[in-house]
Amino acid sequence: MYYPYFRGKQFELISIRENAPLMAASNFAPIVEPVREALSGLDRAIKAVCEAKGKAIVIVNPYHGDHRENGAGITEFVRGYIDNPSIGAGILLRQDMGIAEAMQLCERHHQHQLNFIHAGFTHGKELAHELGETLTARHIFNENFCPKTYRKHFSGSERILLRDGFKRRRNRDYPPVELFSDLNVTFQDEGMNAFGDFSIVGDDYSESGGPAYAVAIHLTFIDPDQDDAMFIYHFVSTSQDTPTDPAGKFAEALDKLIDKLNSGTSNLYETNALQELRSLHSKGHFPGLGYLKKISLNHHIETVAKFFS
Repeated sequence: MYYPYFRGKQFELISIRENAPLMAASNFAPIVEPVREALSGLDRAIKAVCEAKGKAIVIVNPYHGDHRENGAGITEFVRGYIDNPSIGAGILLRQDMGIAEAMQLCERHHQHQLNFIHAGFTHGKELAHELGETLTARHIFNENFCPKTYRKHFSGSERILLRDGFKRRRNRDYPPVELFSDLNVTFQDEGMNAFGDFSIVGDDYSESGGPAYAVAIHLTFIDPDQDDAMFIYHFVSTSQDTPTDPAGKFAEALDKLIDKLNSGTSNLYETNALQELRSLHSKGHFPGLGYLKKISLNHHIETVAKFFS
């Protein structure tokens, strides 16, 4: 039903691990593009998914990060789960890939459930012809690269539409609220079997953020007055002049969030993540920016799960 896309950074993998039981119960399948050379965090996350009897997709040819030039380590990692049909192999189809390379990856991982993530590939018609009727594969389309004319070549397969609803800006430039996505209510109208997104991180990849002149807390919510479309709040600190005092800026942003919650008009689901933010506010504690991102990721997953429950 829902396929959240993660890059394999520390706090994203921890979010997968912490939410593995919820995602399994909700029939969610996280997609993971490993970007770190060390695979211990990925292994813990995938083991948690397996223990929860959930599903996951691991991209075997990452475009970003430490494995971009050589995905052999990821291939070996995925082969370690050969006996678990719930862990699928993801083949990332980018603009710089030809049909021969795509088919080589397909053959290399033929023992797994194959998932093609279409993200700029220009040989869709040829790939559909090569796959034919003999191979059951799932096709996941990054909406930014895949118009309907491209997607129609795979109309007989299970199809998922992946939308980047997070418009990345400098923290100080975020509006208070904006539309995130309506795919949670329209994916079937698009002829899709399921949908996905890049959560509150977005598809744009960076190794690390710059100095935090402002701190922002990003929280998604469902708006029943807007046909249950999903929106996102950006609670931004008032102080924005220097890259100092991230704890003080977090407190300012958190004060704005608590004020909105106390107004009774936020439409935010009362998730475990939101309760953790309430606790941090009452304690006056700053957990660090990476941990804050994990809380927002957790809230997003819980929000989608509560909507479909």
